[in-house]
Parts: sequence; C-alpha cells; structure tokens
Amino acid sequence: MSDELVMRRAREDDLPAIVVMLAQDQIGHADDPGPPLDPAYLEAFRAIDGSPDQLLMVAEFEGRIVGTLQLTFIPGLLMHGAWRGQIEAVRIDSSVRGQGLGSRMIDWAVERCRERGCKLVQLTSNNARTDAHRFYERLGWSKSHAGFKLMLDQGDK
Repeated sequence: MSDELVMRRAREDDLPAIVVMLAQDQIGHADDPGPPLDPAYLEAFRAIDGSPDQLLMVAEFEGRIVGTLQLTFIPGLLMHGAWRGQIEAVRIDSSVRGQGLGSRMIDWAVERCRERGCKLVQLTSNNARTDAHRFYERLGWSKSHAGFKLMLDQGDK
C-alpha cells in the first residue's frame, strides 16, 4: 500500500469515523459515538460544510480514514485586518499514531492558511493533553496565549 496521506473534505457518511476518533481522545466529555449517531452531529456537519470559511477534513491512509481536523478562516481587525486560521479537533486514530501522519495533517492545514492569505495560524489544546502539547512544540508552535472558556447550559439560550 502507498504511504500517501490524502486529505479531503469530510462527507456525511464520514461522521461515524470522525466521532469515534473524537471519542477516543475526549477530555471532560462523554461523547458516545453511537450507533445511532446523535442527530446533532449531522446538524453541526451541515453548518460547517455550508460555510465558505470552514473546512472539516478527513485524512485517508492505506485506504481508510485515520485522521480529522477542522480548519476555520477568521477575519479580524488586528494586524491591519489580517485573516487567521484556527485549527481545531485534530485527531489521529489511535491505531496509527506515531507514524508522522499528524505532522503531515498540520502541514496541510498551514498550507491552506497560506493559500487563503492568513497572517497567522492558531490552535488551542486542552491543558490535560500534554502529549499533544509536546507534538505541537516539536512542530515549531509556541505557547503564546492563555485560553479561557465559559461553558453555557442549554437553559441559558
């Protein structure tokens, strides 16, 4: 088999594989990948897929889906109106970790940001994901900001 990593836009029928990879590595969440798959995943997929500034990608290797990431292009006023790329939900199937596939996925995402004219690329990683932090630092990323989140209850809508 080829060692080529193929990045392509996710399709609806890729959702079960994506959710399984997210569930393999969830921090503080109890997502159950199904079956049946929660309809909220399809609703979110359609919102992402319908936006010109969102890419939900899967990585195929040796004929199967082994990775996923979401790339968002964000306009802003900082840095003289610079666009930025936001990489999220980077996951590699646990069965193929350590083969350099994650590095290739990140390289792919950074190149898409360059093509879109972004001035910077950013990502966040949960404080508990220390292995992921070492991975990003090995790729040349630096910890430059502290991140904060405010979780909203469904009743807060």
